[in-house]
Amino acid sequence: MACGRRFRVRGLGSPPVIARIHTPFTEPFGIPRQSGLAPDVPGTIQFGPPYRDPAYVRGLEEASHIWLIWRFDLSKGAAPSATVRPPLMGGNQRIGVFASRSPFRPSRLGLSCVRLDKVVTDGPSGPVLHVSGVDMMDGTRIVDIKPYVPYADCKESARYPLSHDGDVQRVQVVFPEPLLMRIPSELRAGLVQVLALDPRPRYQHDPMRVYGFGFGGMDVRFRVADGVLTVCEVVG
Repeated sequence: MACGRRFRVRGLGSPPVIARIHTPFTEPFGIPRQSGLAPDVPGTIQFGPPYRDPAYVRGLEEASHIWLIWRFDLSKGAAPSATVRPPLMGGNQRIGVFASRSPFRPSRLGLSCVRLDKVVTDGPSGPVLHVSGVDMMDGTRIVDIKPYVPYADCKESARYPLSHDGDVQRVQVVFPEPLLMRIPSELRAGLVQVLALDPRPRYQHDPMRVYGFGFGGMDVRFRVADGVLTVCEVVG
């Protein structure tokens, strides 16, 4: 092999879209900032041709969790840049985009670890993966799926101080029962978990302001004051 010789892989372009995930989230606001923070939020993954074949997922049912690699192309906002202002750091400190989980990155690719609840292979749409703990908008395009392998993926000594490990702020949720009953039963636990994460940016503290986001076809509106989030309206 000649020293300094350059090699180029030919025929490899953008990764193909293999599937789409369907989730209760219809807009970016309200989506947990990491997968698994709201563990009961469900999602279903449906494959597109030519990947709509049970052979592609044979053996995957043995995994308890899977990695999803997906595209941020449904999120609108700033163009990719060298530095970003992470909301969990108050939106005031800039760090390099590659030191963050920001969606505004050159590749526009996201990475999520979700729980695999079941694999259905005999339906009319081909194999469907039922997952939970999702952090993606409805219709997000998935470019790859890999099993979570504990011995390789779990690094007990791993650390990253900028992530504020264990500092996920949660608030008390007051969800009046008549309003909660308007939410489909299979979505209620996940929605309460999402609200407990306090979807607001950390620099917003107006106790009179009404916030809202789409979830499962409903518009959920709330206020936050003194560490208590109160749902005030469910529309839809």
